[in-house]
Amino acid sequence: MPDAIDLLKTRRSVKPIELTGPGPAAAELDTLLTVAARVPDHGKLTPWRFIVFHGDARLKAGEAIERMFKADHPAATGDQLAFERNRLARAPLVIAVVSRAAPHVKIPEWEQVLSAGAAAMNLVTAAHALGFAANWITEWYAYDRRVLDALGIGASEKIAGFVHIGRPVKPPDDRPRPPLEEIVTHFGS
Repeated sequence: MPDAIDLLKTRRSVKPIELTGPGPAAAELDTLLTVAARVPDHGKLTPWRFIVFHGDARLKAGEAIERMFKADHPAATGDQLAFERNRLARAPLVIAVVSRAAPHVKIPEWEQVLSAGAAAMNLVTAAHALGFAANWITEWYAYDRRVLDALGIGASEKIAGFVHIGRPVKPPDDRPRPPLEEIVTHFGS
């Protein structure tokens, strides 16, 4: 395994359409989810949960996405509907990170939302550490209540992201990163 810092420096997002199988095996999936759950969680509230989509479940979920898209776009072409139906089938594995942030007497909701984001990032990093590639995205259906209902997302829950995991079909390109002098200040200097 590469040194942890080198590993973190080489993580890249890979478009879901550029991910292929095989996806993680059952033991690897357990490792991914275990690492994803090891995040800061003020108050031990576990303000997130995971929904795993693999195999035929990706297409079953896609049917709900397609149905809502068609309801909103009755003139959609067959190609457009197929694209929507396959949203979660672009990668061998998709894991939804669901934020369960809620009012609490001591723990601000914002901290709970950040914890869900940390879970998604840990999932992405763990996938990279296991030799996979990943992409953490939200698209229109992450904000459509009808789709959320069809996927079993509670009324008070939100999608923090869909993490698509697979093997890259080609080495991932890097993108320009901001120079540190543009994003870092030192207080008191």
